[in-house]
Amino acid sequence: MNKSSLTALVRQQLKLAVDASSGRSAHTVFGGHEHVLRQTLVALAGGRKLDDHENPGEATLHVLHGRVSLRCGDDSWEGSPGDLLVVPDARHSLEALEDSAVLLTVAKTA
Repeated sequence: MNKSSLTALVRQQLKLAVDASSGRSAHTVFGGHEHVLRQTLVALAGGRKLDDHENPGEATLHVLHGRVSLRCGDDSWEGSPGDLLVVPDARHSLEALEDSAVLLTVAKTA
């Protein structure tokens, strides 16, 4: 059994994101290319975003810190700490409305 402190990872990854020229940082918490399930902590500095990209499989975003906006076409959903957003099965983007961290959980379908 492995144990991870998401609270500590959020602090670490937010610092890295704020200091990075890209304004983002990520750390795989569980899984990887050889697994179906993958969990990644993604940190974004306020005002930064992940541009439109395809959905790699069934996916959710658990907001751990800050506020984010998940956009798909003309639709958007805001999330705050504790919110779970289901990622649409289509091109989408994610924007940090303030310094934010989310736990991205993906079950790869291919």
